[in-house]
Amino acid sequence: MTHLSPDVTGAWLETHDAGERKFLSIGQLTLENGEILQDVTIAYQSWGTLSPSRDNAILVNHALTGWSDVPGWWPSMVGPGLPFDTDKYFVICPNVIGGCQGSTGPSSLAPDGKRYGSRFPALTIRDMVAAEVAFSDAIGISHYILAVGPSLGGMRALEWAVQLPDRVGAICTIGSSAVATGDQIGTASIQIRAIKSDPHFYGGDYYDQLSGPNEGMGIARRIAHLTYRTEAEMDVRFGRELQGDDTGRYAVESYLDHQASKLARRFDANTYISLTEAMNSHDIGRERGGVAAALASITIPVVVVSIDTDRLFPSRLQAEIAELAPHAEMVIISSPFGHDGFLVEVEAVGEVIRDALARSLGTKTAL
Repeated sequence: MTHLSPDVTGAWLETHDAGERKFLSIGQLTLENGEILQDVTIAYQSWGTLSPSRDNAILVNHALTGWSDVPGWWPSMVGPGLPFDTDKYFVICPNVIGGCQGSTGPSSLAPDGKRYGSRFPALTIRDMVAAEVAFSDAIGISHYILAVGPSLGGMRALEWAVQLPDRVGAICTIGSSAVATGDQIGTASIQIRAIKSDPHFYGGDYYDQLSGPNEGMGIARRIAHLTYRTEAEMDVRFGRELQGDDTGRYAVESYLDHQASKLARRFDANTYISLTEAMNSHDIGRERGGVAAALASITIPVVVVSIDTDRLFPSRLQAEIAELAPHAEMVIISSPFGHDGFLVEVEAVGEVIRDALARSLGTKTAL
């Protein structure tokens, strides 16, 4: 249930039931490439209560296939007494621009009443942050205690630290990097090609067709999922076992089929391409004198989380951030689950979040 209530200044502050998805127009957005997106909508969800002085907000930046419902993809993290303690903090997560869970993206209606599809412009990480800034302005939050995110979300959190240090007390970047690597771009480009090669892709304009590029999307997800987990887990968990359903499939094939089908039911292929290409463009040092100069300019605490078995974002990428940012600390979490460890090792990640909040609030100076 949505209602309006006056805050202490007499202005009207929109409030709503915890976790309810809401939609906010931020007007037009000028992108880095000069294109203008008209009437941009941001879907968001929030938990906890924003203080009268609006100084207890935490910004959660979700990953590639995440969305605004943080408890839905990051269990045991948001709530009373949990790392994102809703008794103390106002936790908010906007769905990224280019997304398909309520924010303006390729599947949204363009001003002409037709879906953007192939006409949706290319995005960068900085465009996504620009949308988050406009969103923050629109809801009246000028400062976050912490900006935190995994993977794509970590890229955006890092951009906040470099570009907007006056608007965030600290950041926590998890399983992420300062720049996209050749290996990441190569793997991602194969996923994009798989989607675009699907005969039902129709150049990106498949929304009015009987079916979309489900097979290509499935292949992309299977490739990606293998990079999210580890060789050891796949071998120990599945090995060479057959599925046992007379199909002759290996058990690991069935597992990957399930992951592909699950994503296809909730995610748009054009969004997958758009966000993946934005990740490929990620370079915190672009037009800032290089990665080292950009990281050296950060003036706020940076907590860098590395998963020791992450083969998509190996530890050396987090070590680079920790070594070059002046106020950075690196925490290595041991997990057999690779990149997806941030989703599974919630107790260890939760402790890091608590420490990052303490650093931002000045009650802890080092991890």
